[in-house]
Amino acid sequence: MREKQEQQQSRTILVVEDDEAIGAFLMETIAQETPYQFVLATHSLQALQLAQEIKPILFILNYHLPGMNGIQLYDRLHAIQELAHVPAIMVSAVLPEQEVKQRQMVGITKPFDLSLLLDTIEQLLA
Repeated sequence: MREKQEQQQSRTILVVEDDEAIGAFLMETIAQETPYQFVLATHSLQALQLAQEIKPILFILNYHLPGMNGIQLYDRLHAIQELAHVPAIMVSAVLPEQEVKQRQMVGITKPFDLSLLLDTIEQLLA
């Protein structure tokens, strides 16, 4: 049972998006178009807690979040030793491109092409 739970956790993407419509859209897309599972957090502090519980394989982070922005959240997540290697996609209408590049994240500007997001997920997790 524990092995199955760990295997399930190792295929989970943490989506951090405070806009309910976009969050629902991302969850539906990931569920239908990828072999991965997902967990949605709508607040940065919730994301920090969930990430330690589920040990995700990818972060999809909105930049504008309650509590702290997506860059600050990324830094906090990557300060956790077991999450330091986890890649991230930053999505935002206005991307802080310099900060995204410094952290070797992938930036996707909203509104985005769904195939671009799916291709990026596949490339990062290949």
